[in-house]
Amino acid sequence: MDPITLGIIVAIALIALMAIGTPIAFALGGVSLLALLYDRGLSELTYFGETFFDRIAEFGFVAIPMFILMGAAVASSPTGRDLYRSLDLWMGRLPGGLAVSNIGACSIFAALSGSSPATCAAIGKMGIPEMRTRGYPDGVAAGCIAAGGTLGILIPPSVTMIIYGISTETSIGRLFIAGVVPGFMLAGLFMIWTMIACKMAGGYNNPLAESAERLKQTVKHNVDTNLKALVRVLPFLGVVAGILFALYGGVATPSEAAGVGAFLCLALAILIYSMWQLGPIKLIMRDSLRESVMIMLVIATAEVFAYALSSMFITQTVAAAIADLEVNRWVLMGVINLFLLVAGFFLPPVAVIVMTAPILLPIIIAADFDPYWFAVILTINLEIGLITPPVGLNLFIIKGIAPDISLRDILMGSLPYALCMVLGILLLCLFPGIALWLPNLIMG
Repeated sequence: MDPITLGIIVAIALIALMAIGTPIAFALGGVSLLALLYDRGLSELTYFGETFFDRIAEFGFVAIPMFILMGAAVASSPTGRDLYRSLDLWMGRLPGGLAVSNIGACSIFAALSGSSPATCAAIGKMGIPEMRTRGYPDGVAAGCIAAGGTLGILIPPSVTMIIYGISTETSIGRLFIAGVVPGFMLAGLFMIWTMIACKMAGGYNNPLAESAERLKQTVKHNVDTNLKALVRVLPFLGVVAGILFALYGGVATPSEAAGVGAFLCLALAILIYSMWQLGPIKLIMRDSLRESVMIMLVIATAEVFAYALSSMFITQTVAAAIADLEVNRWVLMGVINLFLLVAGFFLPPVAVIVMTAPILLPIIIAADFDPYWFAVILTINLEIGLITPPVGLNLFIIKGIAPDISLRDILMGSLPYALCMVLGILLLCLFPGIALWLPNLIMG
């Protein structure tokens, strides 16, 4: 059987397993095992185990559970509530100000947590009920949170950027800083669309009406409460700034910075919010362990899947076919973007990066594209997959937060933000300096 036909069969089997609800890691592992047994026989079982454990034994992956613990300490404390209150105070006067402040809260919370699901859940639990109470349409309320949550894998510190850096042997510090300007550019595009959507919907987005609401809150002394909330959030932002400084300044490795950041965020959550009981701390540890195990399982099985594809010469055949395309390099980039977009529809970002980044990187470099610029392009493509079916993790998180909002309304509210991301990719293609200017300025 030729590699392309075999690859199609493997892809169909993987999609079928996920369609019936098989967890991603088990679907990847099961298909890999069957493919290896078919191609090489029982002797391949030894390599299956070795590949599985060797991949996750890399020291660099220590940073992942540490950053997840850091995010869990923030997500499981009232930090998100305080951040939300503070931004609502300052941005509430804009047209659709409450929805805009939700996106701002998502942007900052993404930097604190590094996780899209955590960002989506933490801000959505507060933002969606409040927006619906004030008369915002369900689509706008759900869409802005679902889209804002995707920023968690782009704005540093980002777990997916760590995985990309280890998979491609590129600088994680440089990857982090390359995501800063594009991340806030996307947040700006999201805010612009939100204001347009709210203006089109009318009524409840009247700036004068919202100014009156702000005045009422001032009378009730809520401004003072919100300022105190901002003061409580500032130490966490200081930790993130310190981590980024340590990474960019060469003071610490990603694993060391992540460990210190996790300890400080956990300590701050306990001290600032008086979380002295064992229950909240157990919840933070449980959430961290659950997400860390899930990500590490996906990494390990994705590596086995990549090994299986490589051993059957599927990846080499596909890579050679892409590389042999006698087309303009931007047409090649368009084909790669389409491939990543489709992959993101069915697989989580971690799996896509582990399986595709090492294969695509030589093609990207041969076409004279910057690997750090490409990391941002890849990440935005995977962000689109988080708010589009059939997987659309953020869509289902929103559905869990607001079960009375139909999945159709959530999807229709999210699709314009997916178009904003496509616009972001086009802007990055036209102006690569959006991603490269800051890392070149800071790191040379």
